Amino acid sequence: MKRVEEFIKKESSAGIVLIFVTIVALILQNSPLSELYSSFLHTPVEIRFGALQIAKPLLLWVNDGLMAVFFFLIGLEVKREVMEGHLSSVKQVALPGIAAVGGMVVPALVYIIFNKGESFAMNGWAIPTATDIAFALGILSLLGSRVPVSLKIFLMALAIIDDLGAIIIIALFYTSELSMLSIGVASASLIVLLILNRMGVAKKAAYILVGVVLWVSVLKSGVHATLAGVALAFFIPLNVKASDGKSFSMSKEMEHDLHYWVAFMILPLFAFVNAGVDLRGISLEEMFGPVPMGIMLGLFIGKQLGVFGFSWLAIKLKFASLPEGSNWRQLYGVAVLTGIGFTMSLFVDSLAFSDSQVYKYADKLAILLGSFISGVVGYLILRGSKPPSGTK
Repeated sequence: MKRVEEFIKKESSAGIVLIFVTIVALILQNSPLSELYSSFLHTPVEIRFGALQIAKPLLLWVNDGLMAVFFFLIGLEVKREVMEGHLSSVKQVALPGIAAVGGMVVPALVYIIFNKGESFAMNGWAIPTATDIAFALGILSLLGSRVPVSLKIFLMALAIIDDLGAIIIIALFYTSELSMLSIGVASASLIVLLILNRMGVAKKAAYILVGVVLWVSVLKSGVHATLAGVALAFFIPLNVKASDGKSFSMSKEMEHDLHYWVAFMILPLFAFVNAGVDLRGISLEEMFGPVPMGIMLGLFIGKQLGVFGFSWLAIKLKFASLPEGSNWRQLYGVAVLTGIGFTMSLFVDSLAFSDSQVYKYADKLAILLGSFISGVVGYLILRGSKPPSGTK
């Protein structure tokens, strides 16, 4: 329980930082400093080793590089929860797992209803399927004892499964033409990682070195580079013996070491470079277009219907039970909070529409508005609920 409380505390604080940097990005993009902000995003950064060259603007280094570290952390969290945490048994995974499926399927259907027949617009069907765990847990933390710890664990587990779903979606639907040479190098890297794991190698540097090779090869392969982070995480040993014979958890150590960097540097930097929406170029007509409406309603309506509806069915059919000490109103409030897509939705948006300005930032503004409305409404629902007796 102590680990859960520490996790929630970190994510809650990170949510506050994300709010701050988002406001700063919006101010910069809509002020006389907008050109400076834009120049910062497109600062060219190049790394070259002989014939190997990686040249990208700073924006893509953040989205392809630093976000790979974020997904590495997600991979470590998923592995730990599955092996020995809140996803380690069928009973524990039943409710958040079923809720997460609903929270991905229904928002996608809402988006598709608005954009069916528009081939380019349909690239964005996965945008409203995501949940930003930092923001959602940040709002829950503001409510203190009004929300039982069991519901916070439910939301945490749901968001982790949601992230796993996002990883699968990215792998299956946001992959460009493949380079077989790079795929071969990536496959060889995975084999080396497997050998290191099976041999019980206890040097983090060995895994990181092979992980860098894996990231570069995946980046060059046409598969999105962030997936390299997830793949690397699954090969990091949960328990291993050091040279002095003492056992330690390399996976947990790396997770602990990375959490603050991800929460307070990587995600805020991602939000800063992606949330700068130019409000001056967006009209009401554009905001009522099928893509923005699909995103906003997918997040606010689709998420709550999917998460709460699937949870209700699972509980009524006795596949699962209400989180201990909670009631239906509180579960519904948490379901509304899952509509806070923010960083994850912005990330999927960057994959779906690349650097395209077809929607003149209306797609990104829709993510911010859908997330904002979900956060406010979810907070008010939970704020008005009575804390169950005996909850701490």
